[in-house]
Amino acid sequence: MTVTTPTRDEALSLLKEFNTNTSLINHALAVEGVMRYMARKHGEDEEKWGIIGLVHDLDYEQFPEEHCKKTEQILKERNWPEEYIRAIVSHGWGICSDVEPQTTLEKTLFAIDELTGLITACALVRPSKSVMDTKTKSVRKKWKVSHFAAGADRSIIEKGASMLGVELNELIEDAIMGMREVAKEIGL
Repeated sequence: MTVTTPTRDEALSLLKEFNTNTSLINHALAVEGVMRYMARKHGEDEEKWGIIGLVHDLDYEQFPEEHCKKTEQILKERNWPEEYIRAIVSHGWGICSDVEPQTTLEKTLFAIDELTGLITACALVRPSKSVMDTKTKSVRKKWKVSHFAAGADRSIIEKGASMLGVELNELIEDAIMGMREVAKEIGL
């Protein structure tokens, strides 16, 4: 069995094979955008980081009770690199996985997954309904409103920022900037 490094087109095709929900696909594209932005910021492999971000919730629509575990199985069957699989599984650490994020890539994915959801919600309540004019300050304001985007677990975002050794405001700003790069694709 030869391990094959997937292309972005292959990853997108796989994502769409397992997901039809527009919101989930847009979330995947948002996470991909932020991961690419963060890879450039850290001088890392943008393509690898982006692909991992793109398929991180591959199994969520069809197998929510087996989240991360089913993705691991699907990607192993398709001979994806172990490094990619481990990174994807680690984003569910403490929720549906016991694989702790270790690398900068893994910690970044862990930190920004929930954050992109919160930023999306913040953008959608703006008159423009766009991430293009969403500011860190407005995300921080909504942060304190527990019933706003209640599904975006702030404690996970905080833990991720701490693991990365960055201030929360910097992480939010970086995520906004990454999402702006894919604003058209994600409808924001």
